[in-house]
Amino acid sequence: MRYISTRGHAAPQAFCDILLGGLAPDGGLYLPESYPKITRLELDAWRKLSYADLAYEILSKFITDIPPADLKALVAKTYTAQVYRHTRNGGDAAQITPLTKLEDGLYTQELSNGPTLAFKDMAMQLLGNLFEYVLDMRGQSINILGATSGDTGSAAEPVSPEVAPRMLIAWPRFSSTYSKRLPSSCMAMSLKASVGPLDSSSR
Repeated sequence: MRYISTRGHAAPQAFCDILLGGLAPDGGLYLPESYPKITRLELDAWRKLSYADLAYEILSKFITDIPPADLKALVAKTYTAQVYRHTRNGGDAAQITPLTKLEDGLYTQELSNGPTLAFKDMAMQLLGNLFEYVLDMRGQSINILGATSGDTGSAAEPVSPEVAPRMLIAWPRFSSTYSKRLPSSCMAMSLKASVGPLDSSSR
């Protein structure tokens, strides 16, 4: 699986390359060069899988430059009841995103049971593990620059200081509440907080 830029002026890249690169060199976003086809048999089999196993089956269609056993281990390490333990209403943490029935045909799904209580934990916990794996394999480290009006900063914190020794998260000066800024500003020394206008923090 290779990825191309939405602007069409960047060479196709493998997943691990775009993982570390962020935006394409031409300023576009990356998307798959082609999309995998999922058969009815696969869909039926997926219905019986745990969250981690289902995540692996889907991700393995799009991440082909990490050995399958390693990718499966990274996903299994990420989506555990211990990581997503902050359930509500007696939810089963082992389900990762448990459903609560409100009435016949109406359910709510919990997406904010991770370490920072933000729905972004669903992706950021895995992203941190992928960063660590790829950078360790390449013997590299990176700097991370992020901008948020909410809780992305604290959700990004799991990335190890060894692989991301400098992390800068910017917030809009007048559009972010104290309660949203506080988690990030109290976290690891690798995470620094910067406050600026909304426009400049999101560029």
